[in-house]
Formats: sequence, structure tokens, C-alpha cells
Amino acid sequence: MNQKYVVGIIALVALVAGIVGARYIASSQPSSAVKYFQYYPEPREIAAFSLTQNNGQPFTRENLQNAWTLIFVGYTYCPDVCPTTMASLSKVWEKLSAIKSNHPIKVLFLSVDPKRDDIQRLNSYVGFFNNEFLAATGPHSVLFPLVRNLGLMYALTGDMEKPDYLVDHSASVVLVNPDAQVIGRFKPIMEPGKLAISDAEQILADMPEIVSLH
Repeated sequence: MNQKYVVGIIALVALVAGIVGARYIASSQPSSAVKYFQYYPEPREIAAFSLTQNNGQPFTRENLQNAWTLIFVGYTYCPDVCPTTMASLSKVWEKLSAIKSNHPIKVLFLSVDPKRDDIQRLNSYVGFFNNEFLAATGPHSVLFPLVRNLGLMYALTGDMEKPDYLVDHSASVVLVNPDAQVIGRFKPIMEPGKLAISDAEQILADMPEIVSLH
């Protein structure tokens, strides 16, 4: 076979392979249209867990499958970040829940204060902001590893024997994909003199593009 002909075939195959490879890489990378969401380097599989939902039913890893779940970690006695974040998510919920997707979008409030946040209180709290929002809690032995798994943190502060102890916790809103993998987070906006919370309008802006990639 003519050497130039062979070289030409090899060059053509390399070109096609390069085009296909470039398209594959581009399709696997976060879209440039996503402006605020911060992807984790790799999706994180969520380990098995068992909590109790605000309706009294079990809440497990299976409840995160086949849906896009925005998770916010907090507690009902939180004086500022929690109610502000929940209210802002409720404000955009009508548009957020209407985003076209193969899987529904959910909001989960994960209480890390099981001592005070019993199911009745948790149900009243989340229902005050939006009856369609979910809430769950459980023992710290389950909550601690789960919250770390999500890439977040919380810590109990002060004397827990007193009724007004506080809980330090992340203010980010993380996103779990329909495969029950946490893929990244919306971080709070840090501005002098303002409460650092995740901006619900930014969540609303990015979610259509994020869900379209799955």
C-alpha cells in the first residue's frame, strides 16, 4: 500500500478521534452557562443512612434517588441563616419547581439538632416556609457522617444543658443528583455587613442548565 495513502488514513482517523474525544470531554465538563454553582471535583456517592422525615416516615438514601435534591443543613432554633435561607428558597420555589427536567426538584431541610427538633416541631417549621419542602433528622451518629459526606459541617456550641445553645453549621446549599450523588454546592455570598446566605436567585439561575446536563 502506498505510504502516503497509509499516512493519510492514519491522519484522518486521528482527526476523527480527536473530534469525538473533544466532544466527549466537553460534554462531561460543567457548562460555562453555570455561573454560580461550584462543582466538586468528582460526584460523591452518598453512603447508606437512615433518618426520620417530618411526616414520621423513614428517610434514607433511596429518597434521594430519581430527583434533584437541594439540601440545606440547619436547625429550627437558628436565629438568622436558617429562616432567611428557607424563606428565600420558598420565594423562588414556584419557578424552581417548574424547571423542565426528567426528574423533579426537591428541597430538603436537614436538622442537625435532634435534641430540640422533634418531628412535630420539624414538621411545623418546614411547613411554615413551604408545605412542599421536606425535612429530616436523626441521631448524631448518623448525621455527622452524612453531613461530612455532603461536604458540609456542623458543631454544637455552648452548654447543651441550657435551652438556648447554638449550632454552628455550613450555610451552603448542596445539590444531590438523581443517582444519589452530591455533585457540588451553592456557597453563601460574603459581603461586609450582610448575612452570609446562599442566594436563591443564583440557584434559580443555574438549575435549568445543571439539570439539562444529566
